[in-house]
Amino acid sequence: MKKENLPKNIPIFPLSNFIIFPYTTVPLNIFEPRYIEMINYSMKTNKLIGLVQPKKENVNSIPELHKTGCLGKITNFKNLLDGRYLIELSGISRFKIVKEIENNKSYRECEINFEDYEDDLSLKNEEMKFSDLELIFKDLKLLFEKKGYIINWKSLEKQNLNETINALAMASPFSLEEKQILLESKNLEIRKNKIAEILNTYNYDNFDNTTIQ
Repeated sequence: MKKENLPKNIPIFPLSNFIIFPYTTVPLNIFEPRYIEMINYSMKTNKLIGLVQPKKENVNSIPELHKTGCLGKITNFKNLLDGRYLIELSGISRFKIVKEIENNKSYRECEINFEDYEDDLSLKNEEMKFSDLELIFKDLKLLFEKKGYIINWKSLEKQNLNETINALAMASPFSLEEKQILLESKNLEIRKNKIAEILNTYNYDNFDNTTIQ
């Protein structure tokens, strides 16, 4: 998508502990009436919605949102017999929320800008050796296994590094705040280092200080 075609206002889908990155695709099961309405609106207009994490410390019925989210485009849509929608959302670019827009709809809308993440629209193949990820992969594999997650590692290793790092960041059993840090990381190198930092805290906190082989 060209920079001039990016929207200034978008419907917002708050999803806790869930992120997407540009050039990744995720399936979503839509069942709440307000988000059914949101998808109906999006399908009739530009098929764009914004995924943003609500903040963890929310106590209000209308949760406060993190400032950074990711714009996604609906690339696949199925209307099920029970009224649910199954969609696939493809990430386009991260954005910052400027302000929330008052409306009379059941879902939320925000004014956004893309200035901090303009490079998302022209994804570069960043130079990083796969060997740089080997230690992270070992740590991640152990963490995923401990948490009962099943990952097709051979499939991941066939992807380019950007896809692999982002897929692991999205699927990881990290906390809401940790995933938000990864989403806000400017580039692949920073994101890789942040994953390593987060994993170091898990190694000590969750694994009884055992050495990872």
